[in-house]
Amino acid sequence: MKSLHVLQRPRLVAQPLSFSCGNARPFSASIAHRRAHTSATKPTPRKPHEIDPRWLSTTKQRIGRCMMFGLKPPQVHEAGTILQQLARNWRELIAECGVGRDGFVAWVIGLNGHVNNVTYARYAETARVYFMRNYATHVDPAHKQEWMNLVSNKGVGVIIRSLKLDYKFPMTYPDKVTVYHKLAQSPSGPHASQYSLYLQAMVISEAHQRPAARIHEDLVTYDYRLGKKTALPPFLMAQCKATWELQEQAKKLWRERILEIEARVRTLEVESWDREDAVEDTGGR
Repeated sequence: MKSLHVLQRPRLVAQPLSFSCGNARPFSASIAHRRAHTSATKPTPRKPHEIDPRWLSTTKQRIGRCMMFGLKPPQVHEAGTILQQLARNWRELIAECGVGRDGFVAWVIGLNGHVNNVTYARYAETARVYFMRNYATHVDPAHKQEWMNLVSNKGVGVIIRSLKLDYKFPMTYPDKVTVYHKLAQSPSGPHASQYSLYLQAMVISEAHQRPAARIHEDLVTYDYRLGKKTALPPFLMAQCKATWELQEQAKKLWRERILEIEARVRTLEVESWDREDAVEDTGGR
């Protein structure tokens, strides 16, 4: 298995860290295509029940089928508006992340072949360092030195206790990856530990516009001066709680937008190929 070289080194994003992209989960779009009793029937979107990494491509295919069948000018405009929204917000719609694009790290994949599995762990590790540095620089500059120590061996730092990688598909040249991080559980929840921090990273293929891997990170705060683990520092706990609240707000926002898109796409289907008297437009007069 041949490891791919990195042609572009990751750089810290200069803009302030934002939390506009929440824990958005794309949902299955496999709605049962039943014939509508009338063309005026208003579709009711099915409630999301599972994550579908192919939600974006599936939604585009559904819109494409409607356009190939034949749409009226207002419907063509609606389809175009939906596609513009998907093109503008596709990362936010599929990424399960707690930070906005200001927290991302990007690489360009070079050479032929596919990415070595070990490389995904390096992607996540580097992204985690920049994730912490963005807090130090833009979110909580009052504790800048403490944040910088977390990714070093000075004072109190974070070390990996366990790492789990879930591979989704093999990425190949040419491609570019974007890595997002989020908190995997509430710091105030029943399963939270005063010594541990649980993060989840998502590696997204820009070429395929879908997740290529998910990395689950179990981190422990470690005091290098005492040589043993220690409780999460108050400044870290405070920011984790604030971040979790922002993640939950963004999660609700993007779920609502996904359901809105689902309803609009289903309306196009019911008004075109999936209506009772549907006749395909072959271009004749």
